[in-house]
Amino acid sequence: MHDIRAIRLDPQAYDRAWAAKGLSAQSPTILNLDFDVRDAQTINQLAQSKRNELSRKIGQAKAVQDDVAAEALMAAVEACKAQIADQSEREALAAGKLHAVLAALPNLPADDVPPGADESGNVEVRRWSEQPVGALTRDHVDLGDALGMMDFEGAGRMSGARFVVLKHGLARLERALGQFMLDMQTQEHGYTEVSPPLLVRDEAMFGTGQLPKFADESFQTTDGRWLIPTSEVSLTNLVGRQITPEDALPLRMAALTACFRSEAGASGRDTRGMIRQHQFQKVEMVSITAPDASEAEHERMLECAEAVLKRLELPFRTMLLCAGDMGFSARKTYDLEVWLPSQQVYREISSCSNCGDFQARRMDARTKKAGEKGARFVHTLNGSGLAVGRAMVAVMETYQDENGAISLPQALHPYMRGMTRIEAACA
Repeated sequence: MHDIRAIRLDPQAYDRAWAAKGLSAQSPTILNLDFDVRDAQTINQLAQSKRNELSRKIGQAKAVQDDVAAEALMAAVEACKAQIADQSEREALAAGKLHAVLAALPNLPADDVPPGADESGNVEVRRWSEQPVGALTRDHVDLGDALGMMDFEGAGRMSGARFVVLKHGLARLERALGQFMLDMQTQEHGYTEVSPPLLVRDEAMFGTGQLPKFADESFQTTDGRWLIPTSEVSLTNLVGRQITPEDALPLRMAALTACFRSEAGASGRDTRGMIRQHQFQKVEMVSITAPDASEAEHERMLECAEAVLKRLELPFRTMLLCAGDMGFSARKTYDLEVWLPSQQVYREISSCSNCGDFQARRMDARTKKAGEKGARFVHTLNGSGLAVGRAMVAVMETYQDENGAISLPQALHPYMRGMTRIEAACA
C-alpha cells in the first residue's frame, strides 16, 4: 500500500517508478480521487460548523419565543443535514475508489534495481559451481517412473493435473529435504521455527499483497478462507496490527508447510513433472526489521538460501531481478536458479525479496523505540529456503547414474537413515 501524502508531494516520482514496472501514469487518477475525498471532507466540516451555529441560534430564538425565526433556523439545519449526508456519501465513494486503486498498485522498485521489462533484463550476480560436463540428462519424470516411486497418473485420477504421488525412497527424500532445510535455517541461521495455519482470512492475504489482484491464483474454501500460496502469508501477518518493540527486532521466522497455488496464469507452462504443482512443500523464511536494517537483512537472507544449495552441492546462479520481473510486493528481489541437467537451463528455486514498508502499511505493522512516542512501519522480507519439490528435481537429475539410481548428497544421509542411494531395490 502506498502513502497518499507521499504521492501528493512527488507524483512524478511514483509514475516513473510504476513505469519501470510497465504501468501507465497512475497519479492523475489518484490525485483526482484524493481531491474528491478532501473536498467532500472540507464541505462536510463547514456544513457541520454551520449546523452547530444554527442549532445554537435555535435555542436563542426559542428562549425569546420567536417561533418564526426558530422554524426558519430549523429548516436551515435540515438543509445542512442533507448536505452533510450527500458529502459523506461522496467522500465514502471516492475513498473506496482511492483505496481500490492504491491496493492494486505494486511496490516501487529500489534505486539499485536494474531496468527491464521481463526476465531478459535480470542481472547475474554470481555463480556457484559449474554445470557438470557430460552429465546424464534423463529428466526426473522418467527417473521417478522407472524407479516406480513417482505416480502422476494415480494423482491425476483423484485430483487432476499438476499433482503427484511420491512413494518409497522418493517420498522419504522429499521429507528429508524439507527437514534438512528447516533444520539448517533454524539451527544454523537463527530463524525461529513456526508451525502456522494453512488457512487464512481475506485480510491476511491482502496484507502480503495476494489480494485483491491475485485472487484467481489462489484456492478459496467454501467458508471464504484461503489456502496459503506460501507461508510468507501466515508468518508475516504475525506482526499485523501490532506494534513490535524495536529492541525485539529483527524477528526471523521459518516454516516448512504445504503451499497451494491454482497456477491460473501458467496455462500450458511446465505441464510435465513437478516444476509447477498445485500443491508443494516449501521452507519459507520471513524477517521483520527496523527500516534502516532491511537492506543488510536482505543480503543475509540471500546467503541463508544460497547455503542450502551449496550444502547439497547443486550448481546455481544468483540473479538480481529487473523492475519488470519483480513480484507485486517486492522493492528488490534476488532469485536463485538451480541447474537442471534435463533442460540444460537454470530454473528458479528461491526468491528472496525486501518489501520495505509496503506490506507493513497494508497490515498496519509498526515498531517503536523504547521511550519514544511515535511508531513507524516495520520492513518485511521473505525468501524461500528452499522450494522442496524443485530441490528434489535438481537432486534427482544431478545425482543420477547410468542405471537410473539416485546417489544422495552427503548432507542428506543423516535424514535418510543411512540410505545413500535410491534405486528400484529400495522399494
